[in-house]
Amino acid sequence: MQGKTQNAEGKIFVSGKAIAKVANYYSLDCYGVVSLYPKDVCQSIKSLFCKNDNTKGIKVKTDNNRITIDVFVIFKFGLSISAVAKNLKDTIKYNVEDFTGMIVDCVNVHVKGIRV
Repeated sequence: MQGKTQNAEGKIFVSGKAIAKVANYYSLDCYGVVSLYPKDVCQSIKSLFCKNDNTKGIKVKTDNNRITIDVFVIFKFGLSISAVAKNLKDTIKYNVEDFTGMIVDCVNVHVKGIRV
C-alpha cells in the first residue's frame, strides 16, 4: 500500500513501509510507551530474525490520500492509559502528516500489555 499526493511539481508516492517507519520512530519516542508489539504472527517471526525491524507494531492502510494507522503498544505501568494513548495519537498524526503531506484519518491504539 502506498500513499500518493500531488503538488505543483508533480505526484509524490510514499510507500506504506516508509509511513510505518515514521510512525514507529515517533511512537517509541512518546513518554509512557515501553515497546511496540508485533501486529501478527508473521511480524512476530520476522522480529525474531531481524533485530532492526522498524515497522514492528504498526499497520498502515491508505485510501485516496488518507491514511489509517494501527499501533500495537505496551505501556508503562502506573500511567494513565488514556493520557498516554492521546499523546501517542497526536504525536503520530502530526509527524506522519508533516512527513507525507497527506491526511491521517485516524490513529488506532491497541494496548497489548503493561510493563513495570
